[in-house]
Amino acid sequence: MAPSRRDIQLTRITGHSLGSSDAENEEMEGVRLLDSYDDDEENAHFLSKIEGGSGDSGLKKIQVGITGMTCAACSNAVEGALMSVSGVFKASVALLQNRADVVFDPNLIKEEDIKEAIEDSGFGAEILADPVTAGTKTTLVGQFTIGGMTCAACVNSVEGILKDLPGVKRAVVALATSLGEVEYDPNIINKDDIITAIEDAGFEGSLVQSNQQDKLLLRVDGVLNELDAQVLEGILTRLNGVRQFRVDSLSGELDVVFDPEVVNSRTLVDDIEGEGYGKFKLRVMSPYERLTSRDTGEASKMFRPGPGIHRLKSVILCHLIQCFFLIQIPLFCIQVICPYIAALNNVLVWRCGPFMMSDWFKWGLVSIIQFVIGKRFYVAAWRALRNGSTNMDVLVALGTSASYFYSVGALLYGAVTGFWSPTYFDASAMLITFVLLGKYLESLAKGKTSDAMKKLVQLTPATAVLLIEGKGKKFVGEREIDALLIQPGDSLKVVPGGKIPADGVVVWGSSYVNESMVTGESVPVSKEVGSPVIGGTINTHGALHIKATKVGSDAVLSQIISLVETAQMSKAPIQQFADYVASIFVPVVVTLSLITLVGWSIAGAVGGYPEEWIPENGTHFVFSLMFSISVVVIACPCALGLATPTAVMVATGVGATNGVLIKGGDALEKAHKLKYIIFDKTGTLTQGKATVTTAKVFSEMDRGEFLTLVASAEASSEHPLAKAIVDYASQFHSTDESAEDGKESQNSGWLLDTSDFSALPGKGIQCLVNNKMILVGNRKLMSENSITIPDHVDKFVGELEEGARTGVIIAYSGELVGVMGIADPLKREAPMVVELLRRMGVRSIMVTGDNWRTARAVAKEVGIEDVRAEVMPAGKAEVVRSLQKDGSTVGMVGDGINDSPALAAADVGMAIGAGTDVAIEAADYVLMRNNLEDVIIAIDLSRKTLTRIRMNYVFAMAYNVVSIPIAAGVFFPLLRVQLPPWAAGACMALSSVSVVCSSLLLRRYKKPSLNTIMANE
Repeated sequence: MAPSRRDIQLTRITGHSLGSSDAENEEMEGVRLLDSYDDDEENAHFLSKIEGGSGDSGLKKIQVGITGMTCAACSNAVEGALMSVSGVFKASVALLQNRADVVFDPNLIKEEDIKEAIEDSGFGAEILADPVTAGTKTTLVGQFTIGGMTCAACVNSVEGILKDLPGVKRAVVALATSLGEVEYDPNIINKDDIITAIEDAGFEGSLVQSNQQDKLLLRVDGVLNELDAQVLEGILTRLNGVRQFRVDSLSGELDVVFDPEVVNSRTLVDDIEGEGYGKFKLRVMSPYERLTSRDTGEASKMFRPGPGIHRLKSVILCHLIQCFFLIQIPLFCIQVICPYIAALNNVLVWRCGPFMMSDWFKWGLVSIIQFVIGKRFYVAAWRALRNGSTNMDVLVALGTSASYFYSVGALLYGAVTGFWSPTYFDASAMLITFVLLGKYLESLAKGKTSDAMKKLVQLTPATAVLLIEGKGKKFVGEREIDALLIQPGDSLKVVPGGKIPADGVVVWGSSYVNESMVTGESVPVSKEVGSPVIGGTINTHGALHIKATKVGSDAVLSQIISLVETAQMSKAPIQQFADYVASIFVPVVVTLSLITLVGWSIAGAVGGYPEEWIPENGTHFVFSLMFSISVVVIACPCALGLATPTAVMVATGVGATNGVLIKGGDALEKAHKLKYIIFDKTGTLTQGKATVTTAKVFSEMDRGEFLTLVASAEASSEHPLAKAIVDYASQFHSTDESAEDGKESQNSGWLLDTSDFSALPGKGIQCLVNNKMILVGNRKLMSENSITIPDHVDKFVGELEEGARTGVIIAYSGELVGVMGIADPLKREAPMVVELLRRMGVRSIMVTGDNWRTARAVAKEVGIEDVRAEVMPAGKAEVVRSLQKDGSTVGMVGDGINDSPALAAADVGMAIGAGTDVAIEAADYVLMRNNLEDVIIAIDLSRKTLTRIRMNYVFAMAYNVVSIPIAAGVFFPLLRVQLPPWAAGACMALSSVSVVCSSLLLRRYKKPSLNTIMANE
């Protein structure tokens, strides 16, 4: 008997072994499932072939839409025609669905051949989109952790390797976060291929997250042994809609790929828990939680390579503790303490074979440091050299190896000749110790740079209270669910003091909500029925019932996190300097080291310096070698590589906490050199809350009839002025009605039917009412339609405009019938912002589609001298381009769809957060608070960040320029001071730490005020 659909729904991607190796962690992107089979063996045979990939046995499955079938005989005829085609392994025709599933060998036939076979049998055919992949993105964006990178040269190497992979569209690697973002075509390459390429390059790689929409990562409590894992597998096998899964019994993690058309995430979790009769408790994990969880573990597991900066800190700390307590302390005792204790000293000076015991102890202990604890430097250096690049690890490996092997050579030479030269085992050991200490401190400091991101992630509540609806849409109960399982349309309860679990709309209750953590606005916002709420904000007073509207990646908080993450992954143009220096840095340093060695050796051979400079029992070569080793180990490319990314990371986090979202390092860098900044008027300089102040009729028409006519025409428009007109008219009509009737009238009761509505940007609107044309707009619209404006009406409109009000002219059936005056009050902070910008050297310009009189009146009130009025949306972009002609950097601040062309054309586009999605998408900065003061914050933060980056570069360059000559002994003839290799290593290690700490000073950023800007003038 053929198995049911439930029985053959999915395949397990780990085979029979659970979570025991990386190979078992495969995610098999693009899995295709057959809808029906004849028997179990055939199912397994075909499924294995379909999933066999690109091998010789790889098969492909397509769906074909068929027209013209009327009965079972027709479907049998089509099936027979398909099976007769060479290369077709299986054909299943569904009469009711008018569809056929065909499994074939793409090496033998093409899809067109299948289509022609059906058409030749007398039916119509059309190849359908893959049912699994239809509607999904053509490319995926995956985020990978990359371990083992130490400087900009490593970043360049990994980026180059990833970009050369077939199917990879884009690859960006960030040193500060040890993350790489790769956009790739899953039909050409999968995530395992990318991880393999990273590992082949000599680095550690693992997937953190991707933008696949049908994957769920769960933490499972209750999987205690292999039997529990098998029970869980059995449950997953029986569930509808599950495509594939992976159970990791060791970590308690479950990866599930499911069909969102068949089952949603919450139902899936409920079904698993229900089928397990309460044995298994599931919790959705965010990618950030998974990354963090993998960073924890027992000390015995710390040597296992893994992703994340926390694991890096653990490994380095473990090495550092071993190096210090197990080896450095014994070395210190041998050299400093033991000589003063007769018994111990006798043991150390006792000759065992060719060497004294002290030499044997030093050699043995330092060998452990050099080749066990220091193995990471050799491995990393080999990776870099194998990929044709160089980095800090190459320098450390060279310096320590030179010191170690010279010391070994000196011992062997002394054993053979009896001439005992000084050894420098301690230099090698101390050098590795100080480098590890520096890397650990650097990891600690780098971890601090992502504090803002961690705070954003922590804003999301872990659980939510779901209200259960019964008959009549009444709530009959409630249950606690995972916040990551909330779906659009869910009704949720929020108690006082609780966090809003998702973006939504209040459907019951009233309260005040603290939105400061998302928008930066410190004053709690009043929320009533119909008010929007943002997930992650805090309900401070009354209880609320909300209806979820946006969840997952569509939620505001998720978008903020995504923007900040993208900005931290991006490279500022100034980073190109560090990339170039990093590419030549190590070869230059090695060359300088060789020059130092040769120079001091030749000078010694020709008597260029006195013999007393040479240490006791030393030689000219040893004396020169110490200078050469110091040059190698004191040079540091890491400080240059960290100068920009750490500052950008801190700045984007600081911006997010202040309500300013920065989309990338490029935008952050450009904003500091803004010369012009263009403001839209309505909704940007003004509050966007227009109100009608005047309504005058210039015809025989009744006032109520006039308002009804205008409101009916404007009801189809989304412009703020249109809303003001409709609100004014509805308020007029509701005065003579009861509250209930008034509410009904506001909806549509008194509005007239319209047709042929058309919005004319920069002019107004037109439509038909009672089969007569009505025009609502400015003088230009009237002139184009040959509407005469009498002098007294024109004078009246002029008076409105001179009072900073917009005059709206209404014509009906070819005659002017009235005028309405609309005021949109300025934002309180607008004049101060314009003045601050002037003092910062940025010239403000107002560009609006409004008339000249109103524009000039508003500009005068706000303090802007340069005004461009009656400008179409495309014209705003032209204004931007005209200002850019002389090479000036131009910014644009706007909030509407009509501002998006200018926002995209500007060097720096800033969208008011309360504006439209189109404007926000086109901008480089998003001002969450709808407050113009954030424009000042954006520019000031950019300037302070670029100043900090330049300071980092100056320090990093100055450090190398000054320290290398000192290490090379340039000043030794004057000062008689030689920098030993271990001290050079300490300086090198601390240079990176100092650059990261310098970037961390940006966390102390304070919003600028008029007084501080005036003081800095």
